[in-house]
Amino acid sequence: MKIVAQGVSKGHAGIPLPERDVTYETGRVVVAEAEVGDQPTVLSLILSGRMTPDSGSVTIDGADDPARLREAIALVDAPEVSEPPADLKLRDVVREELMYAGRSTTRATIAQTLADAGAADYAEVRIGAVPATLRIRLLTELASFRRGVSGLVIAAPDRHGGDPREWLEIANDLAARDFAVLVVCGAPSSLLVQSLLPSVDTLEPEQFS
Repeated sequence: MKIVAQGVSKGHAGIPLPERDVTYETGRVVVAEAEVGDQPTVLSLILSGRMTPDSGSVTIDGADDPARLREAIALVDAPEVSEPPADLKLRDVVREELMYAGRSTTRATIAQTLADAGAADYAEVRIGAVPATLRIRLLTELASFRRGVSGLVIAAPDRHGGDPREWLEIANDLAARDFAVLVVCGAPSSLLVQSLLPSVDTLEPEQFS
């Protein structure tokens, strides 16, 4: 699976999103830089098929098919869109995500899901207080459970703090499992993780003017 965005933009005079070209595909981690205001959310929405750009195009395997793109790509933790409410307990976040994925939501299943992610000790903790890496690992794993999902757009993981190399490891693990993975993040994190991607998978950092 290959998603290609060519010349996509939103708004007037580059606000909120100036023109961009981004490509991501199965088995790779791609990092796209988005730094200011609503840009990370808008770019993530467009590249997951949930917002129509004002210019340019987004295709999936060469086809202009927004419905297929929305079905194939999970949008993970996008600010003010798909992020869980900060005061929701982690176990309740897991329950909601399992329900959304059509999976069992029994206490035993929730407990096992938390344990598998190394989050058992945080079940009663508000997700807003969960360590960044643990949050990202759990939310991406839960998103990957959804029927038909073969790719993930991880929106602004750097806003939670932590070491970008840790969420890069999570993204690499997903790519190794044949997911297409796009991470939208700010300039400092983008600069760091781009240098750590295998050379065959490295794309030039995408800059805003």
